[in-house]
Amino acid sequence: MKKFVFSAFAIIGCLLFTNAQSISDNAIGLRLGDSDGLGAEISYQRALGDNNRLELDLGWRTGDDFDGFKLAGIYQWVWNIDGGFNWYAGAGGGVGSYDFDAPINDSETFFFIAGDVGIEYDFDIPLLISLDFRPEISFGDFNDDTNFDIALGIRYQF
Repeated sequence: MKKFVFSAFAIIGCLLFTNAQSISDNAIGLRLGDSDGLGAEISYQRALGDNNRLELDLGWRTGDDFDGFKLAGIYQWVWNIDGGFNWYAGAGGGVGSYDFDAPINDSETFFFIAGDVGIEYDFDIPLLISLDFRPEISFGDFNDDTNFDIALGIRYQF
């Protein structure tokens, strides 16, 4: 119990004394991960303040037997670690749809809630590279489980 209390105070103390870095107004690029079977996503980030932003990610896939899309919106808080290194955490949700043609003909629209935690590096040029972990809890008939998505993000800042 003493270790837990000490750890909680240490984490809160670090958060209070961590300096926030001003983030880019806009960033657009790709989020390269699993995305629940959809692969790469188009990713857009919009600053809402000095250290918070909204991230929108759209993934889609079209094939002979499968069509689908997934749209996620995540509100993120960003903290500076050192220089161009930042870490961030956030929460949000989204909607998706799948349409299977073979071997069964099935389709579904589902909703999900998601968390997000990651680390990023803001280069001196308008390039932002990130690595994040996004657990998602889905609510639907076919897609009704927990998914863990790890992705590499590459974005142009403007």
